[in-house]
Amino acid sequence: MRSRLPAEPSPIDLDPARTALVVIDMQRDFLEPGGFGAALGNDVSLLAAAIGPCRVALDAARAAGMLVIHTREGHRPDLSDAPPAKVSRGAPSKRIGDPGPMGRILVRGEPGHDIVAALAPIPGEPVIDKPGKGAFYATELEPMLRHRGIEALLLAGVTTEVCVHTTLREANDRGFRCVVLADACASYFPEFHAAALAMVSAQGGIFGWVSDTTRLRAALQGDGP
Repeated sequence: MRSRLPAEPSPIDLDPARTALVVIDMQRDFLEPGGFGAALGNDVSLLAAAIGPCRVALDAARAAGMLVIHTREGHRPDLSDAPPAKVSRGAPSKRIGDPGPMGRILVRGEPGHDIVAALAPIPGEPVIDKPGKGAFYATELEPMLRHRGIEALLLAGVTTEVCVHTTLREANDRGFRCVVLADACASYFPEFHAAALAMVSAQGGIFGWVSDTTRLRAALQGDGP
């Protein structure tokens, strides 16, 4: 049964069987005190504020039988999938592969690379390990979606203006209808978060739609307008 989700710039009809929730990079290194994000001087509480709404989205999507996919940004231990231009960015000793508060920075298998416990995937939910900002680049995300007949994506995670927005743009170019769940996304820079959301629904929805987890839960439960 299709659900009508109130959103900006207009409501969108979604079929849960053809919709996937993609939770992007809700990793310990980015969200927890003592992690890589905090070591760079960021206020990680700004990202941690998205954990609760992400949990709401997860619970609603799971109850509706929707496909749920998680992503993690990180690289192979030998960094063979990390472009030199990416590795060389940042201050020395705080670059990809360097020892960090939760293991080597942005390296797969290290403690900081893992998803925060409150949002841990359940059995059957794919986890995409991506080497770039976008979830489609050098991953199996697109065939996973195509094989399931997915036509629409609900996007949540961090950060709004980087990995979420890059994934949104990649998905838009591939023909997926995209809804960004505003309260389930976050940035270290609130002004970037606001600007990134404004870009999505501008000009009649140039990249897609913007909604939130309260409206999503109500729509999936049949309580929407």
